Amino acid sequence: MHQRRAVLLGGTGAVGGATALRLARAGWDVAVTGRDPSRMPAELTEAGVRFRQVERGDVREVGRLVGDGVDLLVDLVAYTGEDVAAMLPVMGAVACPVVVSGRAVYVDREGRDLNGEVPPRFDGPLTEDGPTLAPAPPGTDPFTREGYGPCKAAAERVALDSGLPVTVLRPSKVHGRWARNARTRAVIERMRSDADRFDLAYGDVTDHLSAASNVAALIEVVAAKPKARILNAADPDTPTAEDIVRAVAAEIAWDGTIVRTEDAERGRHPWQTAMVLDTTAALELGYRPVGTALDLLAEEVRWVASR
Repeated sequence: MHQRRAVLLGGTGAVGGATALRLARAGWDVAVTGRDPSRMPAELTEAGVRFRQVERGDVREVGRLVGDGVDLLVDLVAYTGEDVAAMLPVMGAVACPVVVSGRAVYVDREGRDLNGEVPPRFDGPLTEDGPTLAPAPPGTDPFTREGYGPCKAAAERVALDSGLPVTVLRPSKVHGRWARNARTRAVIERMRSDADRFDLAYGDVTDHLSAASNVAALIEVVAAKPKARILNAADPDTPTAEDIVRAVAAEIAWDGTIVRTEDAERGRHPWQTAMVLDTTAALELGYRPVGTALDLLAEEVRWVASR
């Protein structure tokens, strides 16, 4: 029986790690790439996942990893159209290429995006055919506030125009173990530094989450059904900011008081953008979430708290 093979570019973070672990446990031969071997989670190594120290832009080395072909290649570090264009020759030897984009490409009816001066206002859950930013021209810096979304839009466009069966995934706010910039860290630190009170602004806002393990479940489904498409990748539930903060508090056994405030600075937190992704297309494809956002958020909280 053919052992399925997967290569994950930038595979030691939250989504990459969760995907590698899920596939390895399902019997896949999995290799992940990264720049720093020390960031390879021990749990992945124990599961049989192989680490390869390869720069994302080193197309020749990625090509050697792919060899005559693999069943799945997931590019978690494609930030620009140029990144994707350089990798297309390698993707041609892949049964199911996946490019991970993000919700930052979406705009509201007025053309406002997440990184603009004026916050966007969305009318309801966003579907994959909704309006997006114009692709950035070549040479745009993706690691700037104004460049990130347009560069991701350009990466999507190059992937979808390639003629290859590339699935573009758009997760929302990712959470999970091994997250490079775990959003719960700031909340945990505030609770630990002020044992009695947590000021919270915009507590009723619903800022959709994407558990890394749920995104991994969708990637496994996609791997069996290669096709050029865009899919939102998000959790099945839509907790409010206060729900999230209370879940963090419960996980670390913090018994202080959450106090609503209209002071945006004093009550700041990472979940202040009212935005929900419609995941109907993923569900119709066969995606079944591993769990809810609030249940799976505990994985990140425990990981952050232990560090």
